[in-house]
Amino acid sequence: MTTHRIVRIVAGFFVLLSLSLGAEASPLFHNANWLWFTAFVGANLFQSGFTQFCPLETLLKKLGFKETCGGE
Repeated sequence: MTTHRIVRIVAGFFVLLSLSLGAEASPLFHNANWLWFTAFVGANLFQSGFTQFCPLETLLKKLGFKETCGGE
């Protein structure tokens, strides 16, 4: 699995988790402040689209994950 796929999976998981913990209509509701985490993940994805800097991707590369597949 490449760093790009892992970043998308982790970001999607964090968005869904923080929405389920922050939205009052959710059965998992804990506190509305969890929505700030959703905003943080979205802002990080937005800025990484322009700057090509993603802290998780940097960490994954240092751990030895491949950046892309051979065919990409």
